[in-house]
Amino acid sequence: MDIIQVVILALIQGLTEFLPISSSAHLILPSQLLGWQDQGLSFDVAVNTGSLLAVVIYFRHELYRMAKAWLASIAKRETSNESQLAWWIILATLPAVFFGFMAKGFIETHLRSASVIAFTTIVFGLLLWWADKHSRLALTEYQSGWRKSLMIGFAQALALIPGTSRSGITMTAALMLGLTREAAARFSFLMSVPVSLGAAILVVKDLAESAEPLDMRALILGTSISFVAAYACIHYFLKIISKMGMTPFVIYRLLLGIGLCGFIVLHSN
Repeated sequence: MDIIQVVILALIQGLTEFLPISSSAHLILPSQLLGWQDQGLSFDVAVNTGSLLAVVIYFRHELYRMAKAWLASIAKRETSNESQLAWWIILATLPAVFFGFMAKGFIETHLRSASVIAFTTIVFGLLLWWADKHSRLALTEYQSGWRKSLMIGFAQALALIPGTSRSGITMTAALMLGLTREAAARFSFLMSVPVSLGAAILVVKDLAESAEPLDMRALILGTSISFVAAYACIHYFLKIISKMGMTPFVIYRLLLGIGLCGFIVLHSN
């Protein structure tokens, strides 16, 4: 990859990973629309590592308290808000892990196309709009409970389909279940840690078994740009979400989906 492709793809990953607009779709689209070669496993690992580091560092205090409380809940059977939230995050991760193993091959073979992305971008964008406008918006992430957390986890499994958006579908489910916008976003971001870590481990395993050459300059640059973009995205998204709501992101998804439909029609003739 040349330097421009590295910068653009790393920015796409960092900016879209935590916005409800689908990072996987945006990373697939350059190859579909611009004819770029696939960026390869090593670059996927690099940019995902950058966004993972961003969320871990941004929520380092919360993650430390949750980890400490979770260990205390096991060793001393002490219960606290942080230990409960940690258990709920773990529970919410399980559906994505299960369906990820079961459906990974099918999704990569049959669903990584512009037509699928166009459909899911529009449909799940409208679902996000409905949830934002008609939900109760009353609960914090500490009030989600194990049933709601598991339901959000099953919603997260849908994000295996490109264009759905992991953050988008989990925030949609959380809003429908009564969480505030800020709580839905925080829960979604915290859920991304085990999922992103697990995905990175699987990709590293695949990379270790491949003969793909490593371009260290591209990998370091991609990781750095993805980290900075993701960190800034988390920070500003949490600050403005209570004022903006989800409408701007819904509009973007609809425009993107319609644009993709037009692209598909033009190239089918």
